[in-house]
Amino acid sequence: MKFIGHLLFLILLLVSTTLSAQQTIGLPAIANYDRTVYKGNGQTYDVTMDKNSILYFANNEGLISFNGSNWHLHPVPNKTRVRSVKATPDGRIYVGAQDDFGYFLPDKNGNLVYTSLKQNIPEGKRQFADVWNIETMEGNIFFRTNNKIFRLNNKGKIDVTFSRMEWKIMGSSGKHLYAEDNAVGLFRYENQEWKLWCTTLTDKQLVISAVLSESNDTLLVATIKNGLYKIYQNQVIPVTTAADEAFRNTHIYCGLQLSPTQYAIGTFSNGLYIIDLPSGRILQQFTRNEGLQSNNILRIFSDTRSNLWLTLENGIDNLHYNAAIKRIAPDKGNLLGAYTASIFQNKLYVGTIDGLYVSNLDNNTDISLSKGTFSRIPKTSGQVWNLHVYNGHLLMGHNDGTFEISNMNVTPLLTDIGSWTYLPVGGRLITGCYNGLAAATLQQGKFTVQRHINGLYESLRFLAPDDTAHVWSSHPYRGIYRLHFINDSLRFDLYTQKDGLPSNDNNFVFTLQGKMVAATQAGIYEYQPDSNKFAPSKKWQPLFQQLPVQYLREDAQGNIWFVSANKVGLADTKSNRIIYFPELTDHIITGFEFIYPYDNENILLAGDKGLIHLNYKKYNQQHTGAKVLMGAILTGTRRTDSLLYGGYPGTSPANEPSLANAFRNFRFEFSSPPINQNNNILYAYQLEGYDKEFSEWSPKTEKEYTNLPFGHYRFLVKAKDNMGNVSPLATYSFYIQPAWYQTWFACCVYVFLLVLAGYLVYQRQRKRLTAQQQRHLKEQEQLIVSHQLEMERHEMQLVKLRNEKLQADVQHKNKELATAAMNIVQKGKTLSDIKEAFLEAIKKLSDPAPMPKFRKVMKLFEEAENNEDDWTEFSRHFDEVHNNFLLTLKKKFPELTTTDLKLCAYLRINLTTKEIAQTMGISVRGVETSRYRLRKKLEIPGETNLFDFLMDVTMTES
Repeated sequence: MKFIGHLLFLILLLVSTTLSAQQTIGLPAIANYDRTVYKGNGQTYDVTMDKNSILYFANNEGLISFNGSNWHLHPVPNKTRVRSVKATPDGRIYVGAQDDFGYFLPDKNGNLVYTSLKQNIPEGKRQFADVWNIETMEGNIFFRTNNKIFRLNNKGKIDVTFSRMEWKIMGSSGKHLYAEDNAVGLFRYENQEWKLWCTTLTDKQLVISAVLSESNDTLLVATIKNGLYKIYQNQVIPVTTAADEAFRNTHIYCGLQLSPTQYAIGTFSNGLYIIDLPSGRILQQFTRNEGLQSNNILRIFSDTRSNLWLTLENGIDNLHYNAAIKRIAPDKGNLLGAYTASIFQNKLYVGTIDGLYVSNLDNNTDISLSKGTFSRIPKTSGQVWNLHVYNGHLLMGHNDGTFEISNMNVTPLLTDIGSWTYLPVGGRLITGCYNGLAAATLQQGKFTVQRHINGLYESLRFLAPDDTAHVWSSHPYRGIYRLHFINDSLRFDLYTQKDGLPSNDNNFVFTLQGKMVAATQAGIYEYQPDSNKFAPSKKWQPLFQQLPVQYLREDAQGNIWFVSANKVGLADTKSNRIIYFPELTDHIITGFEFIYPYDNENILLAGDKGLIHLNYKKYNQQHTGAKVLMGAILTGTRRTDSLLYGGYPGTSPANEPSLANAFRNFRFEFSSPPINQNNNILYAYQLEGYDKEFSEWSPKTEKEYTNLPFGHYRFLVKAKDNMGNVSPLATYSFYIQPAWYQTWFACCVYVFLLVLAGYLVYQRQRKRLTAQQQRHLKEQEQLIVSHQLEMERHEMQLVKLRNEKLQADVQHKNKELATAAMNIVQKGKTLSDIKEAFLEAIKKLSDPAPMPKFRKVMKLFEEAENNEDDWTEFSRHFDEVHNNFLLTLKKKFPELTTTDLKLCAYLRINLTTKEIAQTMGISVRGVETSRYRLRKKLEIPGETNLFDFLMDVTMTES
């Protein structure tokens, strides 16, 4: 009986262990980062996150940071391995290296600057090797080496606690800090000192690898070789789990509490376990088969989104453990493409490219958290296209036909042609097949199948009813059919581009809110009975616009799930907006899209590597806001680049940098924290002072500007997730100095030079104008002189002509005067001759009676001879012709007699001596004598010509 009892106990234990070993069917996504990505090398030991959600990793090469987009390596000064790292709320990043520990702190320019704390250690205690752990407690920072624990207090002083043999572990439970000395036991730090808390561990030779949690003074720990234990009042109690055998075979290296009942356990060679306590069940195991880069887990870190970061032997993995999107892989080994799914009788059926799989579901509202394993249903090998529940029966559309599924049993209904889809119509189940339609009726729990409905022999993968008795179907490149069923046959109408469709190709019929709609490459179209044509839907086109749509499915809330250009979206009919899910892009099966909105927590989609599960309720809760981080900012000249801002916010804001004008090229990096799934983040940016407005939303995480002019600038960037949440702005301001030729001094010089140039130009112009004026004046003067000369020449000619004329007139007058003088002389001679003749006649008269009269005549002769009137008249005319010649002489030489004046006048008009003698009635000798006397009166020297003298006298006077 005892043997039977022991056997029964072992069987129950085996069953219990088997059941508890079942894992959740949903696998979260895993992001792998190898050393070519994060630029480190070898092992990554530790990980932490700062208040800005930037991650830091302890690596063989130094400290590695990751802001969601960019990785940066920060070696410590002594170039040794960094074994541990811890971020504190004050912005410091404490690191433990080899023979040194300290902290990185951002400076005002956003660069991480390292400060060593080794010099703060008391002298004589500064010898140590690797710093394996860093923990914080009660305002103190603790650093664990093999034989020392250093405590840095809030005043910057460091004290040292030595081990008796070796400090094996130091860890925090959240309430207390613990450290194990393998020669003594487990110590707990309280009241500013280390106190021995448990010695049983040493007695049992148990070495702790992780402090997991503490509740009611009971501590849960993981040991390296012996699994999990609880420690209470110096008692060590083993915790039984389904993974105990694995824990004994592959050592536990690290652990972390995820929730009050869930723990993550990292092993040396068997990957990561998620354990449920107190049941001890394995909720999930992650190894290389599930997507890890390595099965050796060195450290586990949970971020603010409860997703896990794993540091590995040769890489870093991000396990999106708490993500709303997971993958359900019925066959983990092959990762088969899943084409359809159905939840039926608390089981999940998944149709794949090679068979139908089923798994039981538990009571979790999120089925991806159900614990279970998939089984392949026999006789379902090959392509499964559709799963349809009809009146309590589950039907499978398969490449080989239609089958009824009941638990693990398969009943063929239609086996000679592949079946695409099903549609209940008037008590029958219409089947869309590879070549036409079939029909099935259900009577008394059994199906009767009509192989063909005559009338149309096309591949009909899409069927949709409308609000009349018609059924619509579509062909990918022929158009849309309207089907009219008449008993066991049908007739049809074909609608193509000529009937209002945007094209004959890629038209797909679906039902939305009880009406048939056509998803086309130009949006949603509806049939218009009045015109018997298709037209853009007045109801749906405003929401979808002209979006090309390949698939539509309405959920219970009235939202429309759709696929457009390989992107999965949701048309929220309440908020009238469209939401995309970038995480699913390129992971669905193109051309055979399938979305199964079972409820708000379970949206199932056909995927290329298994079924995709989306918990839309959780997705909404997690996407409550976006955040953007300003990354590195580089500036440079044509030859060199310089780091202007390191990308790590400092404790105090930096002053606006003032840059030399040579630094006019900039590259701005920005990101969303790594806790976000960054493939659903878009960015918009603006450079105030240069850009007029924000850019379009884009996934780019950097922006470059070149050849910026001098001035003040502010770079702004914001992030937006796919739910439309927009982050606060991240900003950075800077100033580019003007070039030397753009400074105020240069401007003043320019103004001065401009004024000087203007003045010089003015002076030059003035000189030119003056020169021109002078030339003009000179030319004018020359013209005037020439004109004057010409005038003078002309005048001289006129004068000459006038003189000649005057001379001619004078000569003529002189001749006239001479003639007049000769006439006077001749008159006098004539009178004298007449007188003499008259006297002779008188003498010959003998009669004295006429004598008185003769005497009277004689008196007239004498009066005529002595008459001066002729001379007076002559002298008057003479002075008129010769500028008062006689008057001038008389005035100048008053002693001159009339005879003298007559002689001067006759000389002036160039009468010859003989003519003068005749005119004066004297002899030539008498003329000479008169001339001699005249010279004496005029006091003319002998050498002076009398004529010239007379001319000079009169000219001088005039």
